[in-house]
Amino acid sequence: MPTAPSSDNNYKEVRGLTRGLLLLKALNASPGGIATTTELGRACAMHRTTVKRLMETLRAAGLVRHGERDGQYYLTFEVRRLSEGFADEAWVSQVATPLMHDSVKDLLWPCDIATLEGGFMVVRESTHRWSTLSQHHARLGQKLPLLVTAVGRAYLAACSDEERDTLIKILAERGDETSEIARDRRQVAKMVRDTLRRGYAINEGEWSLESDFGAIAVPVFSGKRLLAAINMIFPRNAVSPGDLKSRYAVRLTKLAHSIGSASRSWIEE
Repeated sequence: MPTAPSSDNNYKEVRGLTRGLLLLKALNASPGGIATTTELGRACAMHRTTVKRLMETLRAAGLVRHGERDGQYYLTFEVRRLSEGFADEAWVSQVATPLMHDSVKDLLWPCDIATLEGGFMVVRESTHRWSTLSQHHARLGQKLPLLVTAVGRAYLAACSDEERDTLIKILAERGDETSEIARDRRQVAKMVRDTLRRGYAINEGEWSLESDFGAIAVPVFSGKRLLAAINMIFPRNAVSPGDLKSRYAVRLTKLAHSIGSASRSWIEE
């Protein structure tokens, strides 16, 4: 007597869902989590029109966003809940926030922690509301350019060569104030070398929107994984180079290490 088919086999594959998940995996594997419909189509063996339709569906669901170039997409924090098994908001709120709050009495100056999203560093937490030395309003969600901010420079210096090359190519085509810098590969390479040699990134007012302020920044690693970068902001010339190196860079690095170590239990290696 033939065996009745399992109820699990009575359901047909939803091909659109399968293809959408395949695209998310391909986008997640792309350097910086950024790719064009052409690149995704090539990686997933799909026609570009199909890729476009599926990516727009994923965008409507909040899993991806449009990039700076036409036909370009990048991952949002929402998709990382699916692909990495944790919520970025959780490790920020549960780990980074309390440690950053405790650091105010030590650092005095305000700091931000930012993660890469769509070719920018996006501020996820800040101590501006707690620091009596802060001269800014709330900065959560603010996009910080990579090449002219300390937090962006810290991330670029710490990421892999492949990811850095991809990000620089994107920045070179963006058409904003950093494009010319991105096209000068020697200048970018020097910035990376100087940051690695120094042990922390600096900004001395190069960002036009914050030209009155300087900053230092360091990367945040969880094991070997680059999570974010964290900075400390101050009015230009308010902190001496000696104090930056001997006092604040040391304390900021200690904070970054604490956040990275405490985040390991929240992150699937």
